[in-house]
Amino acid sequence: MAALLRLKGRHRPGKSGATETLWQMTWKRFRQHTLARIGLYIILFMCLVALFAPIVSPYSPTSLNLELVAGSKPHPPSLRHPFGTDLLGRDYLSRAIHGGRISLSVGFVAVAFSLTIGIVVGSIAGYYGGKIDNVLCRIIDILMCIPTFFLILTVNAFLKPNIFNVMVVIGVFGWMGTARLVRGQFLALREQEFIEAARALGVSDARIVFRHVLPNAVAPAIVAATMGVAGAILTESSLSYLGMGVQEPTPSWGSMLRAGQVYLTRAPWLAVFPGLLIAITVLAFNFIGDGLRDSLDPRMKR
Repeated sequence: MAALLRLKGRHRPGKSGATETLWQMTWKRFRQHTLARIGLYIILFMCLVALFAPIVSPYSPTSLNLELVAGSKPHPPSLRHPFGTDLLGRDYLSRAIHGGRISLSVGFVAVAFSLTIGIVVGSIAGYYGGKIDNVLCRIIDILMCIPTFFLILTVNAFLKPNIFNVMVVIGVFGWMGTARLVRGQFLALREQEFIEAARALGVSDARIVFRHVLPNAVAPAIVAATMGVAGAILTESSLSYLGMGVQEPTPSWGSMLRAGQVYLTRAPWLAVFPGLLIAITVLAFNFIGDGLRDSLDPRMKR
């Protein structure tokens, strides 16, 4: 329905009498979703802090405080160190800020990889169908039968642990769900009248796909990508927690959580702060995904 509204130029009149496009109506519905709006503010704030991490963080994330190291124990939160320090005297707030930069970067880049692969594979399978669709669907089914996290662990075990490899591995093995969503949309849209009309006019397959079908099939992929960023952050945190992700001294929320488990009873803030940041970020992305899902669905009335 959304596809026909956009392609046929049907717009809903706004309050001022001017017409509203599909994306204007989507944004209007999204703003009315309270939790999604809160989630968006949280993510924007975290992205800005991560982007300006060298300016915002009070200390270098890797600099040692020799006075605190002499105490041989993590120091609790204080005015000088709001998140406390770790065993080496490094400011935990600064490490959390720079760790957010790593975790968010992994989430966005990994999802960009998986979204690209998923859209390409899903578009080809859904538009052409037949044997091509059967082969691609069997590949997707086989990969989806394998637990993704264990597949990532296996591949990552043969690679040098660093941020780039983590991004690529998570992205390469996270595209199957997106491909199935896009394929389903293409199967529904390729038989519509406007696609048949384009074929009758001799429009090339590439133009039909990129000009007419893909813009109307991308909405579920956008929602899936939002949820995928949250999943990628959790996966990166899990890999770093297991020692197979971002390595010291580069901070990430997962590696900080791993370091904090040793002092869980004596210095709980070492695990509480990165754990809270992971939970809040993932929850915010899920709120945004819920809001986008409701806003992009033309059947939702607000």
